Amino acid sequence: MPTETRDIKKHALPNGLVVITENMPHVRSVSIGVWVRSGSRREALDENGLAHFIEHMVFKGTERRSAEAIAREMDSVGGMLDAFTSKEQICFNAKVLDEHLPIAFDVIADLVLRPNFDSEDVTKEQQVILEEIKMDMDNPEYLLHEVFTRGFWPEHPLGRPILGTPETVKNFTRQVLKTRFASWFAPDHLVITAAGNVAHEQVLDLVTRDFGHLQPSGQHAPHIAPRTEAPIHLEKKRDLEQVHLCVGVPSVPLGHEDRFGIAVLNNLLGGGMSSRLFQNIREKRGLAYAVFSEITPYSDAGMLTVYAGSAKETVGQVLDLIVSEFRDLKKSLVTEEELTRSKNHLKGSLMLSLESTSARMSNLARQELYFRKFYSLDEILDSIEAVTREQLQALARQYFRAEDTAVTVLGNLNGFALDRARLAC
Repeated sequence: MPTETRDIKKHALPNGLVVITENMPHVRSVSIGVWVRSGSRREALDENGLAHFIEHMVFKGTERRSAEAIAREMDSVGGMLDAFTSKEQICFNAKVLDEHLPIAFDVIADLVLRPNFDSEDVTKEQQVILEEIKMDMDNPEYLLHEVFTRGFWPEHPLGRPILGTPETVKNFTRQVLKTRFASWFAPDHLVITAAGNVAHEQVLDLVTRDFGHLQPSGQHAPHIAPRTEAPIHLEKKRDLEQVHLCVGVPSVPLGHEDRFGIAVLNNLLGGGMSSRLFQNIREKRGLAYAVFSEITPYSDAGMLTVYAGSAKETVGQVLDLIVSEFRDLKKSLVTEEELTRSKNHLKGSLMLSLESTSARMSNLARQELYFRKFYSLDEILDSIEAVTREQLQALARQYFRAEDTAVTVLGNLNGFALDRARLAC
């Protein structure tokens, strides 16, 4: 399967900031992102939610632009400006026509270099985020995963919500924001990536002009991996129509050599419409509308979870079917046909996901942040192709174990009870 050679260039500034670009001359857009190597896992317990709060606050105004001017300037060139906070990064990104890159970059640089953090805006934004927390708490699937993750990685930042809690958010002040901002947004914590119809030199010039003079912080606290627990947690929520179920086991970190095997295993288990869980629980028995498995990998930990929403009368049956899929993957080799289908689904999804400039921009950042090197599409496709049936069985035997299986059930439980013996696989 021939694939294109990607035109990727990388340069590190003397202050530690890394710049990576990919030239895609056949498109008219450019996507650019500033990535901060500090997500919510860098937060102290009493500052949970601060990374996300800072991400919101920079849009409230800078030394040069009001909140309205930021929005107007991007709209005036038909561009898109966005930001997000994850557990390991904060990202500010824009997508514009190639000729408007200087404007987009100037806006993003303004956001990440010169936010005002006005005290009145802090108070207003606290209200906004408290409403965002309430909105998420009204979403049972979100609530289920938060409860599950907190139990899976207790007493660790990876187990805490990215948004924080009402208690922590209410205590944020302008001074707290400024202190954290100064250490997190230093140049040696930043990666800037761009993809599209753009020359590496143009991006490097823009970055050097705005970021070249900054001093590195020199503060790089090491990540401490979480301790993984396997609680069984049943939470009554009578006003829900469905019972929501999350079953999870430990998995590999993002850079682990088994990551391709786990990706194929997950895909086969619950990654698509031909997956075992979808076919056996939804198609054959009609017990759930939504049922899927997913992997959540971080730099030093990971989990594989199965989600299903079912009627309160059938939740036990759904749980037993999930456990029986774990058991089957341990007991017998998957068929060659199933393995090939799962690999092709993964490879197709990967190639389709790299079609846009914004996806390429994110891919460059992810490879730098987690691997400090670049893997070509061919290398990744070859690694997926190399996964064997025996490897999948060995991984299933290693990770699908009753004593390591965590379960969270949320809803009108109707007397439903669960003990670990039922998870034997």
